[in-house]
Amino acid sequence: MTLPILVLAAYLIGSLSFAVIVSKLMGLADPRSYGSNNPGATNVLRTGNKKAAALTLLGDAFKGWLAVFLAQLAAPRLGLGDQAIALCAVAATLGHMWPVFFGFKGGKGVATALGILLALNVWMGLGLFVIWLFMAKVVKISSLSALIAAVCAPVFAWFLLPGQGYFPAVCTIALLLIIRHKKNIQGLLQGKEGKIGQKSAPEK
Repeated sequence: MTLPILVLAAYLIGSLSFAVIVSKLMGLADPRSYGSNNPGATNVLRTGNKKAAALTLLGDAFKGWLAVFLAQLAAPRLGLGDQAIALCAVAATLGHMWPVFFGFKGGKGVATALGILLALNVWMGLGLFVIWLFMAKVVKISSLSALIAAVCAPVFAWFLLPGQGYFPAVCTIALLLIIRHKKNIQGLLQGKEGKIGQKSAPEK
């Protein structure tokens, strides 16, 4: 029963939606009620509150890192291997996207995935972050930057994560990110995708 408990713990950590938590603590509107309705740092930035957006980004990345880090500490002591850690990485991603604490209405998982990948291999995480940052500076579209980083993630994992089970886990996380960006992909194809930092339209 140790593996299910470990995976459940990772899912519950992932279920902490910092976009909602930070917005509530700072007296901002629920991020699920404006803009893209996505509880993530990019949507929180639409309020114009950069501090709230930064705290959301850091919080979501940290919880992803923490879920994997705790699994890395616990797995060897419980007689579990790399596959258990890989499952926890996927579980934390699922928790962010479908959080039990917030009616299973979560974010797209970009920041959380970054934290997870940094925990699995710091060079992989940093490499993908640089790709995202470069694309964000060039195209100024968060979703497109995230999609490009997601496509690159399995390539990084193939070379930098030799442990059993890690490559399929990273592929799964990348696929989940792409699926969660379905509406953004449609917006990109229609030329309607918003720019980073673009404020949400005021309510009428």
